[in-house]
Amino acid sequence: MHPLRYLLIAMPLASAAGAPEAFEVDASRFAELPGGKEADGIVGDFVLRNDLVEAVVAGNLPFRKANMSTFWGAGGTTQGCLYDLTLRGEDNDQLTIFAPLGLKGGVSYVRVVDEPAGGEAAVETVITAAKGGGLYTRHRYRLRDGWRGLLVSTTLRNETKLERTVRLRDSSGKFLSGGKGRVGDIEWADAADPADKCGYAYRWEWEGGEKPAEVVLGPGEEVHFDRFVAVGTSPLDAVGTVLARSREVGEVSGVLGGPDGAAVATATLTAFIDGTPVRGYPDAAGRFAFLLPKGRAQRFAVSDIGRGWSDLEIDVGSPGARGLEIALPAASAIVFAITDGAGVSIPCKAQFHGVGGTKSPDLGPENRAHGCVDQYHSESGSFRVQVPPGKYRVVVTRGMEYSHLEEEVEVPPGVEVRVAGALERLVDTAGWLSTDYHNHSTPSGDNTCGTPDRVINMAAEHLEFVPTTEHNRFYDWGPTIGALGLGRFMATVPGVELTGSGAHFNAFPFKPDPAKQDGGAPQWSKDPRLNAITLRHFQNSDPDRWVHLNHPDMEGLFVDWDGDGVADGGYANLGSMLDGLETQNYRGNDILAGVPYRIDKDIRRPGGRVRYVREFIWLQALNQGHRVWGIAVSDAHTVYGNGAGAWRTYVRSSTDEPAEADWRELSRNSKAGQMVLTNGPYLEVRTADGALPGADVHAPGGKVALRVKVQCTDWIDIDRVQVLVDGAQPAGLNFTRADHGGMFGDGVVKFEQEIEVELERDAHLIVVAIGEGHGLEMGYGTSPQSKMNPCAYHNPIFVDVDGDGFEPSGDTIGHPLPVQGLTVDRVKELLGG
Repeated sequence: MHPLRYLLIAMPLASAAGAPEAFEVDASRFAELPGGKEADGIVGDFVLRNDLVEAVVAGNLPFRKANMSTFWGAGGTTQGCLYDLTLRGEDNDQLTIFAPLGLKGGVSYVRVVDEPAGGEAAVETVITAAKGGGLYTRHRYRLRDGWRGLLVSTTLRNETKLERTVRLRDSSGKFLSGGKGRVGDIEWADAADPADKCGYAYRWEWEGGEKPAEVVLGPGEEVHFDRFVAVGTSPLDAVGTVLARSREVGEVSGVLGGPDGAAVATATLTAFIDGTPVRGYPDAAGRFAFLLPKGRAQRFAVSDIGRGWSDLEIDVGSPGARGLEIALPAASAIVFAITDGAGVSIPCKAQFHGVGGTKSPDLGPENRAHGCVDQYHSESGSFRVQVPPGKYRVVVTRGMEYSHLEEEVEVPPGVEVRVAGALERLVDTAGWLSTDYHNHSTPSGDNTCGTPDRVINMAAEHLEFVPTTEHNRFYDWGPTIGALGLGRFMATVPGVELTGSGAHFNAFPFKPDPAKQDGGAPQWSKDPRLNAITLRHFQNSDPDRWVHLNHPDMEGLFVDWDGDGVADGGYANLGSMLDGLETQNYRGNDILAGVPYRIDKDIRRPGGRVRYVREFIWLQALNQGHRVWGIAVSDAHTVYGNGAGAWRTYVRSSTDEPAEADWRELSRNSKAGQMVLTNGPYLEVRTADGALPGADVHAPGGKVALRVKVQCTDWIDIDRVQVLVDGAQPAGLNFTRADHGGMFGDGVVKFEQEIEVELERDAHLIVVAIGEGHGLEMGYGTSPQSKMNPCAYHNPIFVDVDGDGFEPSGDTIGHPLPVQGLTVDRVKELLGG
């Protein structure tokens, strides 16, 4: 950020680019679209820009949306809405959408206004009366030099013979997911991550007093009204811009510095305007400048994690309100130096747990890597975290293969404390890579996790191959991985999650075209088979493309497709169109549940609610001949909480170096079922003759020897190994630490045995390793994943006993195949209680 950026508030400069302009974006001007975390412009959209800001208005293009969630559903297209608004040249758009009067579902046209008012550039969106059911609507986005925002002017005209009532409410999507508030009639919003240092403010400029909730138009009547949408480096900056349009304001400006004279860029300056707190931020040089109501003493609070806070009063409009020099105390902090066993700095995650009377710190929102609640995820082992003075138990981890570092530290006021150490790679996973085929960042639209934050999160949790799978958008995390210097630690390929109001699918690879809607991705269809076919053959019919089914409703897709309560086999041939399905997604580990449904507590339903057990129904489906591989994913949408790093899938690989990973080989091995699912333990299973998970083996006489090895890092343990035979849990193949202590170890290798299995007929075999008396608290702290039991299992090995090829048993494992719509009472009856 330019250090003089804030001077533009008080002294608007003459436009270096000439008069404000508006233009439709073609291929030759695509690079002129503004950037930012929420930037969504494509060819066919419209750019408005002046000397201070730049904006994007969506063109009247097919299926046009800023992202999947603006707004949800087939009728949720948002042509003609404001998609992006950022300070000129900053590439820091944080706006998802501004939809005047909730505009969605199509318009008549969007165009540059040929003859706007003097000194203006404008783009207008029009819904003719013929398209609008007799109501003519025009939204005109107007811009002049010196404006730090857009004036949105709306005209409504009733061209019917009846009265029309129009609700006066605009929509603004997820940009309000950060901090938000109101100062009088001004609404403001912070960026979802305050560290992005962007804010918006918005006010209706209604002539004649307060804006009504609605207007009633008689036949032929017309009404005009405006609102101003401002952008700034913080909510306080943007609010000042809006205030200046109607009130006398003065500048408050200055610089924040520490005791050593160094700039403080991490602080927050909170102004209490008419008693209402509004946040402001300094730039990278510690400088700030805001416009505030003139002629009064303005209360400010200056705060920064690790420095505390202080109050001051400033007489706005007086000479002393400008050029302030505010000295802050030194920050208390913990400085980290974390390496691997070879002394190489590595990505990692640190947790901070308050000890004694010290509270655990709140380092920031859950959607970012560098400070999320009580965690900090780093792209390297060298980082500094400011914390309030106190005593902390610090835990540093790097996924489930490395050792952990746990240390109690006391941080005095204004002092930096050093935490250094090496995380040893204890678990030997040679020949397999750690993968996660399902994660998200903000381009998906249903979350506000920055793409760099997601990538850092995955690197800190030691995921090595992570296809890009944003909702309904072809996208590529590769450039972000490269920019963060993480190319040696992880690899990706562009992919997609195709999402709608039914079954979701992930697939890779594809070739994104950022100039097109959704990066060129196809539209979702209701029938899951159409989606599978589309993804299999879209762009090309690459035989190595991976297609899998996400968090599936097994009871509908594979048992009762039409929901009539009759088992009909689900969608015919669906299983044959898939490479895999998610038996594990984010949380839960019910592979040993033994039932296809259960009744969970629900505070909204006194009798509880029915929950289908996906893992068990998958086992039933395997017995019906649906040979669809199971995979485990995080489906992460935040960093803290629903972050990446717990459930994952190990895939057979000829290289152990992520930078050398071949997506084709990984996809082929995944298609062959050579995958192990885990949230912690590292499980290796093969037959005595070397057959891996996913294999078909012939066992004359029905005897199969399984060589089973389980390794765990120093914060994970198991106490049970169970061999499943066609999904059933034979007592003779159940081994526990309590009853078979000699089979279990206490070091890294927890279990290493050859297990003899005797079969009377064809069957598939799955080994499950679980820590029923253990959790994952050390690795995940206060995040929900910590409550899971450590668990791992592999894809089935199919055993042909009689030599005529494998035949599925058809066994339903003691329970009927579950149909859709089961009630609590019916489930109680089926479960015998």
